[in-house]
Amino acid sequence: MARIKNIELPKDKALYIGLTAIYGIGQSTAKKICKAAGIDAEMKVRDLTNEQENLIRTEVDKYVVEGELRREVQMNIKMKMEIGSYQGDRHKKGLPVHGQRTSTNAKTRKGKGKVVANKKKAGK
Repeated sequence: MARIKNIELPKDKALYIGLTAIYGIGQSTAKKICKAAGIDAEMKVRDLTNEQENLIRTEVDKYVVEGELRREVQMNIKMKMEIGSYQGDRHKKGLPVHGQRTSTNAKTRKGKGKVVANKKKAGK
């Protein structure tokens, strides 16, 4: 069983696809790791030997992944919120940060309605 950075890689998948189970590693990075380790990227994870696993571990250690990366991302978001940048304000309000439209299709980011400002209802 291949276990890298405390993540169990799926056995029946190709190595470069299995490596994407690690947070911070996409397909292109996984292929770079396989190439640097000198291992066929299309090989199944279950066919890895212990030596090959160790080679992949040493290559993955060169990248910022899993807990370190999550912590770094959270610190960046927190810093933006503290300095009061536009993106920080969007994070605070739970709105899309990267310029997406909000009149429609921002439901997943917004979640339940959040009160931004007390507005008086018109009418009556």
